[in-house]
Amino acid sequence: MHYETRYCTHCATPLQWVIQAEDGGDVSRLRCPECGWTHWNNPTPVLAAIVELDGKVLLARNAAWPEKVFGLITGFMEAGESPEEGVAREVAEETGLQAESLELISVHEFLRMNQVIIAFHVRASGQVRLSPELLEYRLLEPEKVQAWPSGTGMALAKWLRSRGHDPVIRDFWKRAEQAQEAEASRADQDSAAGLSRDAA
Repeated sequence: MHYETRYCTHCATPLQWVIQAEDGGDVSRLRCPECGWTHWNNPTPVLAAIVELDGKVLLARNAAWPEKVFGLITGFMEAGESPEEGVAREVAEETGLQAESLELISVHEFLRMNQVIIAFHVRASGQVRLSPELLEYRLLEPEKVQAWPSGTGMALAKWLRSRGHDPVIRDFWKRAEQAQEAEASRADQDSAAGLSRDAA
């Protein structure tokens, strides 16, 4: 679900698109016509962890994701913590593992979600205990890991190349969405066929 800021967080007045002079010139933003509050809509910092456990890469499936779609451990950076502290916290919360060492891999945009992804390679130890947000996980040899063409997949591909691997890039999300659309189409056809039989 996509949420939009519609009201001023200070006085609850409906926001309007207002052009105003800023350092870079005139800019149209959602602003409050009463108190002048501006909704900057800045990108959100998201932390991503390429978790390595006993020489293998941990990929996990979120409870909200389609089957066979696995990804990195991710989460939002919280106020008052550094990226390093945040990624170690996310790994512990989501997997039960403890971060032993951290290496910054990349910082890059994820425009579709209005996010900035800060990705780390995390060497971890312990026993995997998934949070309720995650349904299952896989531990794969690095040479068997496949990346994806956007978001955290870019960081994963960069890390794999830095380790001497030439990763296969597959758009798992697109394939999953196509499978869901095909299933929905089949369900619609079955329903229509049922109605036709009933009408006959």
